[in-house]
Amino acid sequence: MDWPGLTDFVYGEPVPPPAGWTRPGLVMTFNLECAGCVSRGIPFMKKLHAEFGERVQLVAVHTSHGHRPLPREDVEPTLVKFAHDFARLPFPVALDVSGDLARAWQTEGTPHWLAFAPGGELLRSVYGSQENAQTRLRYLLEEWTGLV
Repeated sequence: MDWPGLTDFVYGEPVPPPAGWTRPGLVMTFNLECAGCVSRGIPFMKKLHAEFGERVQLVAVHTSHGHRPLPREDVEPTLVKFAHDFARLPFPVALDVSGDLARAWQTEGTPHWLAFAPGGELLRSVYGSQENAQTRLRYLLEEWTGLV
């Protein structure tokens, strides 16, 4: 599977590809210019971290796919400031400047969620941040972690 390189992780510790995961995980592609990402997607990921903590792997990947492409030097400082100072994210953030990762993952736009089983099998691909998408993702994590 295509995965961000070590230098693409701009906030938090780099995370290996899902094939190396020993716990289930969720990857969210997002963009700071996406209102749904900033107002619903990111806060939802923070809630999931608060609820499920270390039982699941959470990773956010900022992508240009579906948005205007900007050079890394224009995106990275803003993204790091957002993650550290504004949102205070408790999970790592990677940068997909070209949008190639999101395209390879066949995302429909932002936010788009990819749910992986331990070992890397893609179990769900969910587009959007509305209540329906959040409910489906929460139920999946509850099932995975035995909270149902």
